[in-house]
Amino acid sequence: MKLKTILLAALLFFALALPAENSYALQQGWQLELKRLSLNLTSTEVQNAQVYKENGVSNARLTSDSQTLIQGTFDFAADLFTKKSFWSNTVFAEYGKTYIRAPEKEEVINENADKILITTDYTYRLWNIQNFLGGFEAGPFINAGYETEFNAQDNSPVKRIIRGMTGAKLFEGKYLKSLYLAAVGEADYTYSPESTKFAMETGIKAEQPLREGLTILYSGHYRNYISESENRISDLKYELELDVRLDVMLYKNLSLAPFINYYAAEAKHFSARGENLYTGISLSYSTFFKKAKDAE
Repeated sequence: MKLKTILLAALLFFALALPAENSYALQQGWQLELKRLSLNLTSTEVQNAQVYKENGVSNARLTSDSQTLIQGTFDFAADLFTKKSFWSNTVFAEYGKTYIRAPEKEEVINENADKILITTDYTYRLWNIQNFLGGFEAGPFINAGYETEFNAQDNSPVKRIIRGMTGAKLFEGKYLKSLYLAAVGEADYTYSPESTKFAMETGIKAEQPLREGLTILYSGHYRNYISESENRISDLKYELELDVRLDVMLYKNLSLAPFINYYAAEAKHFSARGENLYTGISLSYSTFFKKAKDAE
């Protein structure tokens, strides 16, 4: 709740209190970007995983074992910049599997990350704020997305969620890439009958260049569930994810990034908070297939 309050205050302060220039596009046209194609080598410590497994929660981040793992990530964006709007379309996928070979025991194969997220996001470029935090744009936005997974988790079907949100956003700044607060509606088709859920969500993405070829990347989101039409043992009170990585450019589009990723969630109907802490190194490739043009 404290995090949501702080970010809400920041949004109101940035978007309303500061003097704003008339809206104009810093970039225009289509931009196609492979943000990240990576291989992650990580070590993770998970708390209360067995409780979440036994209660059929469909969330690989909460039900995996403490382990060393190998994980792949794909992140692609197709963005359209116009004079008054920013339309972003993304495809994100991650998958990880670990083979545990304990002495005198059978081989254990454990899936530890499994997510597919497709989104489309439309933002109205209402204000352009200059000479503050490196500059950024601000405006209202709407977002629609579909979340699923490659395989079903233990004791649960494949996750299938249609999600929509609307709110206010600061975006496309030199340092501040995204800071938003939104109302969220979900149609969860994982179980039958489907469940309609409502939540509030806030999130942030920021970059801090240290020198040429060396950048710290920050990202995170917090989603607080308010209500649902069907009460199920797998319902969550909230989800929280924080990610910090040091991106070191090795050669052209190839980079190496030590990182820390923390994920937590708490169930509504049983008292146990699930936590998952990743620490590791990611080898990543990124490139622009097409860049948007600078505004004239």
